Amino acid sequence: MPDNLLDIADRLWRGEIGIEDRFPFAAGGERAEVADRTLFTASFANVSAFDTDEGLVLVDTGAVFVARSVHEVIRSWTQRPLHTAIYSHGHVDHVFGVPVFEEEARARGWMMPRVVAHEAMPARFDRYILTAGFNAWINRRQFGVDQLEWPTEYRYPDVTYRDTLTLDVGGERFELHHARGETDDHTWTWVPGRKVLCTGDFIIWASPNAGNPQKVQRYPRDWAAALREMASLGAEVLLPGHGLPIVGADRIRVTLEDTAELLSYLHDETVGLMNEGVRLDEILHTVRAPEHLITRPYLRPVYDDPEFIVRNVWRLYGGWFDGNPASLKPAPEAALARELATLAGGARVLAERARALAAAGDLRLAAHLAEMASLAEPHDAELHTARAEVYEARVAAEPALMAKGIFGAAARESRARASEREDPSR
Repeated sequence: MPDNLLDIADRLWRGEIGIEDRFPFAAGGERAEVADRTLFTASFANVSAFDTDEGLVLVDTGAVFVARSVHEVIRSWTQRPLHTAIYSHGHVDHVFGVPVFEEEARARGWMMPRVVAHEAMPARFDRYILTAGFNAWINRRQFGVDQLEWPTEYRYPDVTYRDTLTLDVGGERFELHHARGETDDHTWTWVPGRKVLCTGDFIIWASPNAGNPQKVQRYPRDWAAALREMASLGAEVLLPGHGLPIVGADRIRVTLEDTAELLSYLHDETVGLMNEGVRLDEILHTVRAPEHLITRPYLRPVYDDPEFIVRNVWRLYGGWFDGNPASLKPAPEAALARELATLAGGARVLAERARALAAAGDLRLAAHLAEMASLAEPHDAELHTARAEVYEARVAAEPALMAKGIFGAAARESRARASEREDPSR
């Protein structure tokens, strides 16, 4: 509740409790008044509310499945109408709360709220509608929710801006700044009168989501520059897109600068090797995040993985070709798998070797062989059982939710296929 939320945040920052005890993407529902007339609502994606004499200003509005509960939390704090909603970016966990406030405004005869966002956001929503089926599939894998459906209706912004925009609501100044980071349409908001900084997903209490293997391009270099600009402001309260508030100017500066350092290091090391003509494969197995950074309580790789950030830097500058000529116009994966299975003496030989490698702790190599075995003989239940075992071991070994999601989906797929083959009546 209100007193405990900042307490938990303080203990997390000091490392007294682990991020596993308060995962940054958990929908908590608690609230805390973090500054004068300023409410933070902890949710799957957080919502920050600023009470002004002209009405409420929200930075982000929540996901569709928590929109009404977020509205209830805010209404337990104030009955003032919503004047302006600022979208930090267009990801669907941040932009679905406005219709609930609009419904309320119609019922009470209030003026309808306006929505403000970066000018790239409408194109994002258009793309989401175009690729709704694909987005449903990738998010089912990422979050392990097999019935997830991707939305096709969005509350588009009323006001957009390009670089910076200053809003005055009820005598309170809100300074909006655009920077590319997790998205190309990202906004961070500075409220100088209250010394409150709303970072959106530039800060998420985890290693930055700058590599996500199933999503579009991210921008680590621009992201780091934005964080350093934020660090210069002297904010006393930081309200992140995910995770808990950070209170205290020194803590905020350190958090922002550490995150910028991590992104800059991964970016610069990757680009340096690219400039030497090194293949992607070698870069992936050479560049490692500095241990002193990823062990920080607010930079643990519990969601994205620094290795994925390296891949994204390559994609930004180098396109999709990985430097291996064989992968330019490759044979079908199944054909290659059958050929290797033949050379090895059969697909089951590959599967048994995969099991042995997994038992020895070489899960990366084990996954390659298990995948080839099941591709070579896709109707063999035993091969799918081996594949499932390997990917279940990978899930157990991985800290990052994204890796766990993809490996878990593969394991479930093979468990289902093995079960179908063992029981032909199904």
